[in-house]
Amino acid sequence: MLHALGLADEAARRFAHQPNVAQVLDMLARGTRCPPATSLGRCFDAAAGLLGLCDTMTFEGQAAMLLETAARGYGEALPLPGAHHIDHRSPGGPSVLNLYPLFKQLLDETTPPRGAAHFHASLVDGLVHWIADAAEATGLRRVVLAGGCLHNRVLAAGLRHRLTARGLAVFEAQHVPPGDGGIALGQAWVARAQLMKGSAS
Repeated sequence: MLHALGLADEAARRFAHQPNVAQVLDMLARGTRCPPATSLGRCFDAAAGLLGLCDTMTFEGQAAMLLETAARGYGEALPLPGAHHIDHRSPGGPSVLNLYPLFKQLLDETTPPRGAAHFHASLVDGLVHWIADAAEATGLRRVVLAGGCLHNRVLAAGLRHRLTARGLAVFEAQHVPPGDGGIALGQAWVARAQLMKGSAS
């Protein structure tokens, strides 16, 4: 994240204790074996690293879990001003939620739990604005919340509350987990329905 923000020197300073940090930064600078990530999970990892909560994970989801625990311990927080914006890359095309301003603000946070709470509040705020923008553009009013990040109760509750308040119908996993396993089950159900439809006709 720091490299993406143009702060490679800051990354070298903050993570000097990590082995091979210079080599990793060199790989990022050259674009060698460093495909860009767009998953929300990596944002949780980056925030936890910037706040000093977790810079090395020993199991999947560890950084996100520590970030959520810190946020819950702090309590409610307001979104940081100017923490996100929506990039419209082409007229009528898909938009992108830009969270770089949020991460820039987290750089100066000295209280990790407070930073974690602000991260969650700002992320919810950004996602709600992005979803509302898409709903207005498409006329769609149903929102399906899925993915591993929805295990995070702070994120899930915040999205549910804010989206419902905007008059959007929110659908969430009920009988299966919201992560990859649940998504795969849904994909299998759609494939089965299509096969059944094909055999009927």
